[in-house]
This record gives sequence, C-alpha cells and structure tokens, in this order.
Amino acid sequence: MFSFVTLGTNNLLKSQFFYDQLLQSINIINVVETERYIGYAKKDSLDKVEFYIMMPHNKKEASFGNGAMITFSVDSMERVSDFYDLALSLGATDEGLPGPRHDEHYYAYFRDLDGNKICAYCSD
Repeated sequence: MFSFVTLGTNNLLKSQFFYDQLLQSINIINVVETERYIGYAKKDSLDKVEFYIMMPHNKKEASFGNGAMITFSVDSMERVSDFYDLALSLGATDEGLPGPRHDEHYYAYFRDLDGNKICAYCSD
C-alpha cells in the first residue's frame, strides 16, 4: 500500500545518529545520504528505500503530527523491548512501556529526537 515513509527533522546529523543506531538493531540500514535527507532500507532489499528522515523542503521548522505515528514490525517481544530500550538510551522519550495490548500483540512507544511518535510491534 505504501511506497515509503518520511519524517521531518530539524537536525539531520543528530537524527541520522539516532536512526542509524536504532534501525540497525532491526536490520534496517542507511543506504543513501544527501545534505537534506537520509534513506533507509532493509538489509535484504537495499534497493528499496522505505524510510527517510528529511529537512523540510520549505526550509521551515519540522513538526510532528498530532495522532500520527510510525510503527516498525519486529520479530519478537524481546526485540520490541530491546528496540524501545535502545531508543531511550539514544535520547528518545517514553510514550508507553513495552507490553501486551489489543489481545495477542506486543507494543512499545516512544518519541524520537524531533518528537515524532514511533512504535515497535510484534504479534507474538
């Protein structure tokens, strides 16, 4: 359904460090860099960039959407917790501890360095 997701940032270098460390933990790596954006792809499909962090094209402040959230699917409850813990260690803020929600699903929520709401999820 979706081709890719883009999040705005006000500090590309800080966001790059944050997302390089965080996404590598779930086998997603930085594959393209320019002075305005960074693109990430799964290690097993390097030619398919699915996630970008970007300085806004209009050169105004990046801001996060109220009610907007990006969810990364991982393969186990342990990986959800590890992803969440790593995010917090890199400067993210808590938005919901790892745990079961909605029957058999396991989630964790945090906000990145620019305030974007991020979720890690598995269906274990």
